[in-house]
Amino acid sequence: MGLVKIDDNLHEDIRRASAVMCRSINAQAEFWMKIGMLAEANPTLSFIDIVKMQLQMVSTEANAEVA
Repeated sequence: MGLVKIDDNLHEDIRRASAVMCRSINAQAEFWMKIGMLAEANPTLSFIDIVKMQLQMVSTEANAEVA
């Protein structure tokens, strides 16, 4: 774990989004960083495609744990 220095305006954006999405500020920042990383790695996918891909991965992992 480490510290990340971010702009005050971005921090405020994260704070507002976290309230709407019922996430902690850290969880909202982590979500945006993960989605951004996946979007850069998969530039042809939409946000919805990325979320679907992540849901499929979690579902596959859950099924593997049950088996």
